[in-house]
Amino acid sequence: MLDRLRSDIQCILDRDPAARSTWEVITCYPGLHAIWLQRPAHWCWTHGFKWLGRFISHMGRWFTGIEIHPGAVIGREVFIDHGMGVVIGETAVVGDGCTIYHGVTLGGTSLYKGAKRHPTLGKNVVVSAGAKVLGGFEVGDGAKIGSNAVVIKPVPAGATAVGIPARIIPSKTGHSADVTEHESAPKVEAKAQTAVVIDEDCGKSGFTAYGVTAEVDPVAQAMRSLSEGAAGHEKQIALLWAAIEKLSIQGHVKDCVPCESERPEAFQKDKIDQILGK
Repeated sequence: MLDRLRSDIQCILDRDPAARSTWEVITCYPGLHAIWLQRPAHWCWTHGFKWLGRFISHMGRWFTGIEIHPGAVIGREVFIDHGMGVVIGETAVVGDGCTIYHGVTLGGTSLYKGAKRHPTLGKNVVVSAGAKVLGGFEVGDGAKIGSNAVVIKPVPAGATAVGIPARIIPSKTGHSADVTEHESAPKVEAKAQTAVVIDEDCGKSGFTAYGVTAEVDPVAQAMRSLSEGAAGHEKQIALLWAAIEKLSIQGHVKDCVPCESERPEAFQKDKIDQILGK
């Protein structure tokens, strides 16, 4: 039990650069308090003391601003950062090493009692501020949920989900959406508010605050997709105009092609790619 308490404290010291001491973590981190209160509440729930489990959970919500149903399963070294407004439903499962930020909801979309209504998070999942994960599906190991995303379908391991409803952006490596490859020592990069640490109990996978990665920038990738789509449409339109001009010459039809088609304007995909750093 003491080892687990130590690991709870240490994971916060590892992942939050604002945490300066063990005493500060113990006294000033409501996410830690919520986890510690959820354990006796979960014990009561699973041993038939349903009301007592709910009451402890209710007191934890009043004390921390974090609502965790006593029926939820919370793994080891789970870090709820800031925490205010976090809601974790009855049938939710949170895997080892997960990080959950304020305003997150792990909720359900059905009203059937006894059914799996809430999501299951794999190991080392990062759920960013304000995200909503709704439904009884799985979010794979090492996946990331972007801020304010609304996720209503499974997320593969290592992928990133962004937007409303969430779009799935697969990892380029196909293994993990984290910034770094597996390393043997902790590493911190002062770039894009990214903190990378090594978690020995969770396969030594990296950690990135708020789901920010150097490997995948969801906004830039979406802009590139729009740019490529616009360039493809422009090419198709140019081919259509060329075909129309050819038909007009063969058929000796005058004024078949509008004057507007001779405008020199073109979609400047190269400049957009340069701005995005492609």
